Amino acid sequence: GQSVTQTEGQVTMSEGAFLTINCTYSATGYPNLFWYVQYPGEGPQLLLKAMKANDKVSNKGFEATYKKEATSFHLEKASIQESDSAVYYCALSDTVAETAGGAEHKL
Repeated sequence: GQSVTQTEGQVTMSEGAFLTINCTYSATGYPNLFWYVQYPGEGPQLLLKAMKANDKVSNKGFEATYKKEATSFHLEKASIQESDSAVYYCALSDTVAETAGGAEHKL
């Protein structure tokens, strides 16, 4: 089957810190990979999407690289802000954000 594993639990970081949320996956072939973000009081929204191996995607200062060999899609941001406090979900192919597991990152 297909699955994703990401950094779990709540992480508290300081403004300006370098954020990394690890995401590794298990799947056959080349799945599409996604990061969703859910801000307080809102529904999940798509943050990043990678369609093929070695894709490097970015949005709102966040970036992730689809590393096929490492089966990883780690989310990074060079300098986080208070406005980045949210729950971040890694997902693949047709998995749904609500069932993919999430990590809450608060400042």
